[in-house]
Amino acid sequence: MRARLRDLHLVARSGAGGDGLGQHASRSRGAGLEFAQYRAYEPGDEPRRIDWKLYARSDRYFVREAERDSPLTVWLILDATASMHQSDVARKDFSKLDAAKALAACVIELAVRQGDRFGVIALGGDAPLALPASAGARQRDRCLLELARLRCAGGWPDAASLRPLWERIAANALVLFFSDFFDEAAVALAERLAAARREVLTVQLLGADERDFPFTGGHRFLDPESKVERRVDASAARKDFLERFAGARAELARRLAVRGIRHTEHVLDEPLDAPLRRLFGAGLSPSPPTASSLGERAGVRGRGLHAEQGIARHQGHTGSQVEDFREYRGDADRHGPAPSPNPLPQAAPGGEGSKRSHSSEDQTDRDERRRSPPAAGEK
Repeated sequence: MRARLRDLHLVARSGAGGDGLGQHASRSRGAGLEFAQYRAYEPGDEPRRIDWKLYARSDRYFVREAERDSPLTVWLILDATASMHQSDVARKDFSKLDAAKALAACVIELAVRQGDRFGVIALGGDAPLALPASAGARQRDRCLLELARLRCAGGWPDAASLRPLWERIAANALVLFFSDFFDEAAVALAERLAAARREVLTVQLLGADERDFPFTGGHRFLDPESKVERRVDASAARKDFLERFAGARAELARRLAVRGIRHTEHVLDEPLDAPLRRLFGAGLSPSPPTASSLGERAGVRGRGLHAEQGIARHQGHTGSQVEDFREYRGDADRHGPAPSPNPLPQAAPGGEGSKRSHSSEDQTDRDERRRSPPAAGEK
């Protein structure tokens, strides 16, 4: 997994606000290499930061400030309520919470590699978890040990239990929130964090059974938190469930996008690095899914798309035009390159270009005769 994460980097849209040295552009100014601005000297500034050449020109003291690279502070929030215990029929030993812990471990590995600070908060569960942010391999081992002990239990905590969260997560921190977001309170918490100038990224964890609803016959469905039970004919309810579930997911993505929250989904049968690539991959910015794009992601999973098809789809061409393009390209390969649309004009025989050529040849003959010695009997 570390090899698959090698090309990923934790990046915040806003500048980092931590103290110290790191890999992220900072909003603060100080000593550095890249010039930022001048400001008037204030008592307490270091004399070595005064620009003496500017003082010689202006007879006033100015301090030279530069851009600083600072470490990023990353907070991992895990939903550990009872609903996160759900797993798929095909893989009963891997729950949503297991996927959330594995994704959190991947983010921690990226933070350690970049020298960033990170902390972990678990909401719900049998033992609430809140590890303060720090950096280094020892912090990584501490977080992984506590995540391994975490178990699902209970419902969403009340407002009083969430108060330490606001005290620990400072403004401009990067927050990754892993949850199924079936609780309205979880969505409200993400919105409040974003409104309080925290950069929030959400990963909705879903089961393959929820995405595909492969059940047939009579089934009993039980809510693990509210204990509400419902008996349905799965075959008859499948179409209605998939439509309503896709609509709910699209509405959640739209609601979070309005708040400036980057949102993606992770289904339990997908690779662990897939949601992280959608969030932190080079040049990628996840767009909110629509109801038509939810469900099966055959188009997204297909990595063998031909470049010509991508170009044609981007420009609005049809499949027949793609075939015409391929046929034209094959003709060009067989008969040579196509003529230039604006060829340079060629000089006509006997024209101005021909006259220049003859005159240059006459001048060359005269030079040759001038350099060669005269023959016998010639003067």
